[in-house]
Amino acid sequence: MRILIISPVDPAAVARLRERHDVVCAYNADAATLRAAIVDRDAVILRSGVKLDAAAMALAPDLRLVVRAGSGTDNIDLDHLAARRIALVRVPEPGAQAVAELTFALMLALARGVRTADAALRQGHWAKYEIEGRLISGKVLGVVGAGNIGRRVGQIGAALGMRPLGCVEHPTPEATAALERAGMALAPFDRVVAEADFLTLHVPLTPSTRYIVGSDVLARMKPGSYLVNMARGGVVDEAALHAALVRGDRLRGAALDVHEHEGEGRRSPLADLPNVVLTPHIGASTVDTQRQIGERVVEIVEQHAGALPVAVPA
Repeated sequence: MRILIISPVDPAAVARLRERHDVVCAYNADAATLRAAIVDRDAVILRSGVKLDAAAMALAPDLRLVVRAGSGTDNIDLDHLAARRIALVRVPEPGAQAVAELTFALMLALARGVRTADAALRQGHWAKYEIEGRLISGKVLGVVGAGNIGRRVGQIGAALGMRPLGCVEHPTPEATAALERAGMALAPFDRVVAEADFLTLHVPLTPSTRYIVGSDVLARMKPGSYLVNMARGGVVDEAALHAALVRGDRLRGAALDVHEHEGEGRRSPLADLPNVVLTPHIGASTVDTQRQIGERVVEIVEQHAGALPVAVPA
């Protein structure tokens, strides 16, 4: 199989693919380089941070497989895939635990003032009696998007003594049962927003979720609450979030692993605020997770190349 890899994936997986396939790597290529590289390819492997648009895919008449080494698909032209019946296979499972764990790393950093404490100590200032920390135990954990990742967040929160409250776009008896097994209660979005001490976001970026957290939602959040965005940058109106954080009448702080504008040289509009923690979309970026994703990518490619008889789960 002729494969184009346009995002960095586990090196061991790349080495294994090279043993049996024609592999070209063009990590984070610009549009011109991508279009030149894709022309004769059968498959494309990618993560977030790069765009696979219709213009590029139209140049690849033999393209029959796109592997998303992760979960989100907002960087892929899904209409083009459907029109040409190009297979799209995602690898959502390995990253779920990593994203859930980072959710709590950011949540705890906010609750305990880790950023402020670290900065002070690096300057030789012993701010022990100035840092005002808060427990997360006993607090309401609001999970917007209580799917694969969100349920794990709820489970961890419950284990830490939080009270998880989750919402999903299309509630069903099956969704309710899955949340109950995870120790979470299912509630409407508005109730989750109003009651959460910590509101975490885990939804895909779609027309219905773009700016789902804007000025109106921020105004309805519980006074003294925190927001953690682990979904996609376009889910939160960052200008409205900046204004809410400056006012301080509702939000005490926010943490974002995803941003409206990502990549080298981009500076978050929230970067100057002391009550914000920012990370560069590293939710699934653990060595363990990427190794697991790499192994799954190899399995998917081999199956589509006819080497494995097993079925790929949807």
